Amino acid sequence: MNSDTRAATRKRIYLAGFDVFRTDAADYGRSLQRLCARFGFDATFPLDSVAPTGLPRAELAAWIYRANIAAIGAADIVMANLADFRGAGEPDSGTAFEIGFATASGKDIWGYRDCATPLLRHVPTTMTGAGRVCERGFLVEDFGLPVNLMLACSSRIVTGGPEACLRAMAAEYGTGSTPSPCRQAGGSEIRQVEGRRQSSI
Repeated sequence: MNSDTRAATRKRIYLAGFDVFRTDAADYGRSLQRLCARFGFDATFPLDSVAPTGLPRAELAAWIYRANIAAIGAADIVMANLADFRGAGEPDSGTAFEIGFATASGKDIWGYRDCATPLLRHVPTTMTGAGRVCERGFLVEDFGLPVNLMLACSSRIVTGGPEACLRAMAAEYGTGSTPSPCRQAGGSEIRQVEGRRQSSI
């Protein structure tokens, strides 16, 4: 395969996650894109799209929404930061929406978290007659998954950061990828990555 063919077959990743709320988000996004390139992927970061100046806040929000939807549509893969954001066991809600949209669009979904602790052990709970409830009084599900089942069953989740996730992705796509079998069967696939070793748990 020549270099032109390889360039034409490079997969494009949409980088989903709450990293857009970092104070250094633009620089961090560029560093993620360089990391993706090291593993043979092209990548789009949400802040790549520059909104027109002077839009009212509601129109700006709608513009960003449309730009992100278009970027997901142009991508082959969504790689999502699924670490806790504004609560224990709760990834960013915008990221959750993007995963749902990408799943409905037939994209491959990969996610990463710094720990694979099941929700029931990760979220502070109190035992009641109805089961374990969070501090707001709602039951915490017990499927042995680190995030809500709708995210876990639609994604291939790697324990670690973006580099660990990209390493697993490169190994997968380097030998030819098919959509996650866990998604077709309604199960979940959580991958534990340690250095260059990985196993399914």
